[in-house]
Amino acid sequence: MVKIRYLIIVLLIVVMGISAIFFFSPGEQKKVKKQFALLSEDVSKDPSENTFIMAKKIKGISALFSESCEFEVPGYSLSGIYTREEISAIALRGRAHFSNLDLKFYDFKISFPEKDLAQVNVTGRLIGKSVYGEQVDETRELECLLKKVEKKWLFSQLEVVEVLKR
Repeated sequence: MVKIRYLIIVLLIVVMGISAIFFFSPGEQKKVKKQFALLSEDVSKDPSENTFIMAKKIKGISALFSESCEFEVPGYSLSGIYTREEISAIALRGRAHFSNLDLKFYDFKISFPEKDLAQVNVTGRLIGKSVYGEQVDETRELECLLKKVEKKWLFSQLEVVEVLKR
């Protein structure tokens, strides 16, 4: 009788542990959203940002993308397939035009059309001030594909959706 009681207690502890792992581990949607949060954090720029912080953020941006990523951004001459290194250079040049910059993402619609592929429709808002003092406040809809590579979601395609296209 005592052995059965201990066996039941051990089984309950094991079941509770397994349940806790599934309950507290982030789902794939949360992992995908986290990539957008990291992108937002690394694109954003504070006026007091020094060279070391800038370099860390550029490296962080690069790490969020697959080895090659397709961009389609009408109006900014950014169209084609770019390597991580090219994305780093683009990010560096783009951030250099701003004294401060803030990027936020809203209204996520995430689907998983196949294993290790996430399709995300999201609204992005970029607010900032150029080095010439001009205010920037742009809101765009984005369609993104992220691929899971070695347990990490990486951007592999990014397209700015034109309003008329919707």
